[in-house]
Amino acid sequence: MKKSALSPYSLAEKFSRVSKLWRQFNSRPRRFGTETELSGSEIHLIEAVGQNEDLSVTDLAGRLGITKGAVSQTLKKLEIKDIIVKKVDPANSSRTMVGLSTKGKVAYYSHLQWHEELDGGFRDYFFSLPQDKIRFLDEFLSSLEQFLKQGD
Repeated sequence: MKKSALSPYSLAEKFSRVSKLWRQFNSRPRRFGTETELSGSEIHLIEAVGQNEDLSVTDLAGRLGITKGAVSQTLKKLEIKDIIVKKVDPANSSRTMVGLSTKGKVAYYSHLQWHEELDGGFRDYFFSLPQDKIRFLDEFLSSLEQFLKQGD
């Protein structure tokens, strides 16, 4: 079967299909070594806490590029699920710091393992790309990001 010629329209359609698949993939809750289902936003917050124990809500919001309100809402859900623990900062009693519970650590390490298994082949491909292709992807994604921000 002959491959059809590439065009901006065919690439735009492919990008749309890949974006849809990405949203579907990310929206599926997973357990990550626990009996508790965790959403994509929950596991990414767990990942941020696991990489940087004892951060505040403000710190987490800054690292993740989301609002403090979104962080607080997700932390409440994770606290109910016994995934995170909160403690008062000994140096500043008005600041709450966030850490992972034992169950949270299981989810964190299971998520890392999941990425190792899932991302392995694609990561190898991606990290072997020549620098000019990396630059092109960076420019493309930056332009797309700017375009999408204009729609806000």
